Amino acid sequence: MLKRISIKKIITSCIVLSIAFLICFIPNDQEEEKNYNYEVNYVNKDIKTHTIYLLDSNNYISKTNIRVTSDKPEELAKELIEALIENSSKQDAIPSGFKSLINSNTKINSLKIDNETIKVDLSKSLLDTTKELEESTIEALVYTLTSIENIDYVIIYLDGNILTKLPQNNINLPSTLSRDIGINKKYDLNSTKNITNTTTYFISKFNDNYYYTPITTVSNDEREKIEIIIDSLSSSAIDHNLMSFMNNNATLLNFEIESDTITVNFDENILNNLEEYKILEEVLYTISLSIYDNYHAKEVIFMVNNEKITETTSKSLE
Repeated sequence: MLKRISIKKIITSCIVLSIAFLICFIPNDQEEEKNYNYEVNYVNKDIKTHTIYLLDSNNYISKTNIRVTSDKPEELAKELIEALIENSSKQDAIPSGFKSLINSNTKINSLKIDNETIKVDLSKSLLDTTKELEESTIEALVYTLTSIENIDYVIIYLDGNILTKLPQNNINLPSTLSRDIGINKKYDLNSTKNITNTTTYFISKFNDNYYYTPITTVSNDEREKIEIIIDSLSSSAIDHNLMSFMNNNATLLNFEIESDTITVNFDENILNNLEEYKILEEVLYTISLSIYDNYHAKEVIFMVNNEKITETTSKSLE
């Protein structure tokens, strides 16, 4: 009898110990979730990125992003210029497939922001480049600096003197530069009169990464620029290094241009999913980026057969 009681006590003790052991090693879901969320928030807050325009593997100046540390506009501008300079301290931030254009001997003498204008004084070695890349260097600099919020204009000084001419290509420049100078220019002219510049963003690819490449077409096309943009994106005759995910059959039914908002109304061929009634993100971006470069708009509204689908803002795309 005593033997049976002792055995029963031993078995009971073992069960109790086993339960206690299991309780100690069962994870606390709330505790783990709390720690996980904290880690994610910390990482997101710590990493900042910003738009920059660099030379890609196809010799186009293209839009990409780099890690930055600055929030203040003047410090950010200096950091972006440093990344544009070859062999600078920011070279580790350059994405694979891209490279900087500005000569490694170039120094930033001074930089000041005055309302919507950045005034930057660089050393003369800025122009120590090849004839083929001389204009591209200026385009990359202007497009990069005007990607900073509220900055629309750039004045470039070379050791104290305003840059107004590219000597190797004999190109005259306005003293105040904006994206109106164009980028990756292609010419389709039959007259020296009624010349217009229209910038359209296409999709490029390096390895498995997609990015956006702006192409400025210099032509005598007198149509509204929105029409030229949509025609370019839906054309089958695109450079083999450039892509558009827009359906060739998509038709722009009409559009409305207001002060800060542009509305574009398409037929259903603009949709990539008829059931969910959605437009592919890459299509939204190529159209929106193109519109923002050609118009002083802050919002683009997308409609299909007069029904609003979505909208983008200029701030959200930089």
